Amino acid sequence: VQLVESGGGLVQPGGSLRLSCAFSGSIFILYTMGWYRQAQGKQRELVASITLRGSTNYADSAEGRFAISRDNDKKTVALQMNSLKPEDTAVYYCNANRGNSDYWGQGTQVTVSS
Repeated sequence: VQLVESGGGLVQPGGSLRLSCAFSGSIFILYTMGWYRQAQGKQRELVASITLRGSTNYADSAEGRFAISRDNDKKTVALQMNSLKPEDTAVYYCNANRGNSDYWGQGTQVTVSS
């Protein structure tokens, strides 16, 4: 499985960003897809996940501001991030999970700063 993220960057507080992850190398619909983030000096944490049937799960910090979606035809997963805060600054990683198998992208930096 290969995962390639895109869409990170610098945004002002209150702004929006959309991250995208392209999946290849296996059968996309077999995997639960997720977005994780790791801020400097902190552990990696789940931001949001989505099952093959579209059931979603969000971290409390993301609930109401972020939205995860997947396109099973295009084999992509997206994370729409609104009302961004400085504390959202982190490297965001795309994840593909199937049972005990986890695959990770290389990460994309999101910086929220004025």
